[in-house]
Amino acid sequence: VIALIAALFGFGGIAAGAVGIAKTLFFVFLVLAVASFLFGLIKKS
Repeated sequence: VIALIAALFGFGGIAAGAVGIAKTLFFVFLVLAVASFLFGLIKKS
């Protein structure tokens, strides 16, 4: 969302930075979600 707003106002550098941060956070939370899921399966068995 921040990247889209920044792009509309012409702040290309800010938009690119926001996209990079968003991608990084996405992968971090994806790894945490998978790890949480796997630990849940291990605990149940």
